[in-house]
Amino acid sequence: MNMDYPFHFDHRGRSAETGDDDHVRDMIEQLLFTSPGERVNRPDFGSGLLQLVFAPNSQELAAALQFTLQAALQRWLGDVIDVGALAVTSEDSTLRVELSYTVRASGTTRSDSFVRSLP
Repeated sequence: MNMDYPFHFDHRGRSAETGDDDHVRDMIEQLLFTSPGERVNRPDFGSGLLQLVFAPNSQELAAALQFTLQAALQRWLGDVIDVGALAVTSEDSTLRVELSYTVRASGTTRSDSFVRSLP
């Protein structure tokens, strides 16, 4: 059983469940938008992506962010996915991550967009 993220109840009043491919997408989203130190029992879990949203845009920052996200995905989800393409864009207060990956268990290739708007 895979619990859906964000946690909510289904029409039966039970914890909502999700399929395997959607569960993998949920795990990626949690990793991308969790800041290191945010989880009590796993203080090094996360990508630090949200900390760089308001940093000045530059080629160096883009390269550092690309490297950081690639490393976090490999460390925490390397046994679940193979990362293909990864692109991060920031416009005003909206952060967008475009990720192409292959789910190892099923062999399916997916391309997803993860968007977060900040206040």
